[in-house]
Amino acid sequence: MCHPLHVNQEQARSARRGNGSRKPAATIYDIARHLGLSPSTVSRALNKPGRINATTEQRIREAAAELNYRINPMARALPTGRTNTLGLILTDITNPVYFPLVRGAERIAAAEGYTLVLAESQESGALEAESAQRLLQSIDGLVLVASRLADEQIEALADAKPLVLVNRVVAGVPGVVPDVVPGIRDALDHLASLGHTSLAFLSGPSASWMSRLRWETLLDEAPRRGMTVVEIGPGVPTLDGGEQGLRRVQASGVTAVIAYNDLMAIGLLRACRSAGIDVPSRLSIIGFDDIFGSDFTSPPITTIRTPLDLAGEEAVHQILAALGDDDVPEPRHVRAEFVRRESTAAPVR
Repeated sequence: MCHPLHVNQEQARSARRGNGSRKPAATIYDIARHLGLSPSTVSRALNKPGRINATTEQRIREAAAELNYRINPMARALPTGRTNTLGLILTDITNPVYFPLVRGAERIAAAEGYTLVLAESQESGALEAESAQRLLQSIDGLVLVASRLADEQIEALADAKPLVLVNRVVAGVPGVVPDVVPGIRDALDHLASLGHTSLAFLSGPSASWMSRLRWETLLDEAPRRGMTVVEIGPGVPTLDGGEQGLRRVQASGVTAVIAYNDLMAIGLLRACRSAGIDVPSRLSIIGFDDIFGSDFTSPPITTIRTPLDLAGEEAVHQILAALGDDDVPEPRHVRAEFVRRESTAAPVR
């Protein structure tokens, strides 16, 4: 006699094989017939929300749910060549600096009927290249954030699919780079007003284009305010990277540090506490990006805020423009701004 469990499993397998009892998947034509509307109206409502009357759109979405309609991007790609899927590759998915960027990109992608697929490179150019190649076959466009690829690799990807860079510049490739100069100038003005004359930049990875941009800006702007500036790095853009920078910061004799990002600034702050170095009386620290939690430290980190949510939105807008979609807004100016908190003070003489 068969065990009841075996019977139930066999029945379940038979049902999954579809022995004639499973209903075929609903299509936009089924929804159109159900509501007495044109298939094109149904398609616009489901794929590009906000393009038709709100009441009609709601009726269509309710009917789609009732009929168990599901969008099949691969099937839709057959006649159109489009999957309505965008790829976004980050250097480190655990870094909180990227949370608002992903949310901004997802907000625009979803509003336009696109699915956003995430991948990370773990700060590796080789892994980033592999991830990009895997995504290319199933996406309409690609966003690379703080890419570690060589210029020629990025150009090759841009030849294959519409591509937008964030926090990176490559000639001929669309990109979104927040203007860091206003935020850095205000930070330096703040330090100069407190009496600081010596500054260190705790730099990020050697392959980071943004780290180089921030250093070059400091190199231009600090001497104009009577400040000496040295670079300490390259470093890992993590808490550990910030902690490891303390020894060189002490050896440099500076009274203030601007870190590549808030994680490094918090790591440096933590190392100072362990070493009995008071922040900010003996060392002022400024971070970059204003990540979630940068104001939870003791003292809260003074920082230069980068509006990466707007950068994420703008990147997707640019992808849609390259794909020829309608109603893409004009590019917006994204700029960094100085945020004063409590990790900076006049140096002790």
